[in-house]
Amino acid sequence: MIRPRRAAARSTRLFPWLIVACWLLAGIAISPLAFKLTEAQTNNASAFLPKDAESTRLLEAQKKLPGGDSVPAVVVLHRDTTLTDQDLAAADTLRTELRGFATTQLPAVIPSGDRRAALITVPMPQDKDADRFTANVQKMREIAEHTATENPGLTIAVTGPAGLLADTYDVFSKIEDALLLVTASIVAVILLVVYRSPFLWIVPLLSVGIADQMAAGLIYLLAKHADLTVNGQSSGMLRVLVFGAGTDYALLLIARYREELTRHAEPAAAMRIALHRAGPAILASAGTVIIGMLCLLLGTLNSHRGLGPVCALGILVAVVTMLTLLPAAMVVGGRRLFWPFVPELGKPEHIEQIERTGFWARTGAAIARHPRRIWLATAAVLGALVIGMSVLPGVLRQDQAFRNEVESVKGQHLAEQSFPPGVTAPTFVVANVAHADEVAAAVRATPGVVGATESGRTSELVQFLVVLDSPPDSTDSFHSVEALRTAVHAVPGADALVGGNTAVNLDVRDAAIRDRGVIIPVVLLVVLLILGLLLRAIVAPVLLMATVVLSFFAALGASALAFRYLFHFPGIDPALPLVGFIFLVALGVDYNIFLMTRVREEAGQIGHAAGVRRGLAVTGGVITSAGVVLAATFAVLMIFPLVQLAAVGFLVSFGVLLDTLVVRSVLVPALALDVGPAVWWPSHPALAAVPRAAGDVHPAPTDSVAVDDMLTEVHLLAHDSPRHETVQGGELQSDDLQGEHVQGDDLQSDHLQGDHRHHDAPAPPEHGHPRSQDGAPARTGRDD
Repeated sequence: MIRPRRAAARSTRLFPWLIVACWLLAGIAISPLAFKLTEAQTNNASAFLPKDAESTRLLEAQKKLPGGDSVPAVVVLHRDTTLTDQDLAAADTLRTELRGFATTQLPAVIPSGDRRAALITVPMPQDKDADRFTANVQKMREIAEHTATENPGLTIAVTGPAGLLADTYDVFSKIEDALLLVTASIVAVILLVVYRSPFLWIVPLLSVGIADQMAAGLIYLLAKHADLTVNGQSSGMLRVLVFGAGTDYALLLIARYREELTRHAEPAAAMRIALHRAGPAILASAGTVIIGMLCLLLGTLNSHRGLGPVCALGILVAVVTMLTLLPAAMVVGGRRLFWPFVPELGKPEHIEQIERTGFWARTGAAIARHPRRIWLATAAVLGALVIGMSVLPGVLRQDQAFRNEVESVKGQHLAEQSFPPGVTAPTFVVANVAHADEVAAAVRATPGVVGATESGRTSELVQFLVVLDSPPDSTDSFHSVEALRTAVHAVPGADALVGGNTAVNLDVRDAAIRDRGVIIPVVLLVVLLILGLLLRAIVAPVLLMATVVLSFFAALGASALAFRYLFHFPGIDPALPLVGFIFLVALGVDYNIFLMTRVREEAGQIGHAAGVRRGLAVTGGVITSAGVVLAATFAVLMIFPLVQLAAVGFLVSFGVLLDTLVVRSVLVPALALDVGPAVWWPSHPALAAVPRAAGDVHPAPTDSVAVDDMLTEVHLLAHDSPRHETVQGGELQSDDLQGEHVQGDDLQSDHLQGDHRHHDAPAPPEHGHPRSQDGAPARTGRDD
């Protein structure tokens, strides 16, 4: 019997090492794919549209025209006075040099009426290889720069849809590595501050780093082989979400593990109980975020439909990593990881002090004195912030998307000084060739159109290039496109379609508004159902959802004030409210889940009011730390020189802090105390017969773990081991079978000779249940 037990003990001790080794090997293997994620990005707006959008149908029709599906690059030549004959000759030479980048013959150089500028349009081929496309634009810019150098005073810039696309991709590719480095550094600093240990912070940081690489590698494979739409925005959000949420899960699990180490001799046993207690809340939290993200699949925009699975997979990888790799690594490291603040067996004084006199205990006591006044005042402040939504900026134009000056925007502004504003992003109309004259007349008669010319013809189709008198993607240009569509659709039998960059962004805006109206109600309903199932109540989920929604609108209102008066953003992405809502509702509910599941657990031990206060006291510190980590990681998005990502970063980081420091810490406890036990209606946490003693010490488990115990089956961290244990000065000592003696072929053990104990280990009572130091019945190692 001893040989199998010793083999099982050694196998159990080796199993955490095996888990860690497998994760490390998997992380190393997939890292090369993770670093190639940028190559799989699609950042042109047309790729985000559904197939039935008019702009998408025009793109399909253009493929039937010679060079019709090209991406125009517009080269602007500008002089502050007037262009000289030498400048115009240089423009002709430059046009010849750029022929190799075009899909069709280049049109002639077009000088402006004031002779201060000239345009060269280069129809570049569509290319799924973003690196190659961007490199071609860069080569064109180098050729243009050489021409400008030979003609002092002449300014040349490459703009148009091709220039904007290349600049956008260039921004994402340059910031990718910096984003990862800054995010990891911020998480490392926060973990050092939280744990004040030179070793402990390394374990969660490495775990979340491996999760990040795994998620990025899997997303790359799906983008390459399963047509998953990934853009720079979703790629950046994936990184901060995995780091932020993964670190949150680590903080919550380690906090419960540290608490259990004061009650259990074996780290494996303490981790098993920590997983049993904190695991359901972490899984429920991750599940809520995953389901919320997958609701984006109900959208029509491919950017939404891609963002949902990207973030959902990131959360899935993060939670699996934090519930497998992290526990195994913590068990391998043992108590010494917490040095110099090692949790001592049988000495939970620090935890008891936090529960009685800590900051969050005092906060709970203050709220308990006047809960109704506090929640009414808090709700009023949040309601005041909601008013800020009235100054939310309008739709962001594509040339306004960059926070720093880029060549494409510079070129567009140069062109607008001498040409109609829409010349750098022309609109296209494709119709049946039999009705070409009627369509041309309708186009030219449309208000907002300053010019139209035929730019392609086949035996079936004809295409017109249309220049608008308003800047691309502006409100006026959207009105012009809508008027143009109304006019050409009225031509019988023409089957006319209107597209181009401005039309694409108009369709994106309309689809974003439609998605917002469909997805938000579904997310609210789904999250409400999850809360109801988790808390086994109706009142509590409704109250929690109300607080989360109020928190979101307050964050959006405060962000609107910041966007307009602090950052001076010219506009916002039309998808921002939906993206912000998904993140803040899903992540905001997270913290309410962590708090209220602990409150329900405590209410079953010590009653509702005391349970609310104790739940806030024991979770306040770790949830606040988790909120700060998540807010800090999303704030990293503000280093991007793109307005839409900076706006998402500020909205989510501010909203998370608001939810963590105000809603979860003040509003929810005040509501729970004011409503009373009815908050759990129609169920009620049954009071345990014997309250749990905070200082209970749990011996290591001595019985085999049942096969059907899910957590033990997954982690295999709590199997019995025939070890002699003692506590000496707060340190756990183990004989590891050293009391066994081999005599001949027979194995004799002190375990078989009687109940051998060290004199300084407390002996259990002879009869009845084991007792804690204060005489209360103590929980056993298998208290789950």
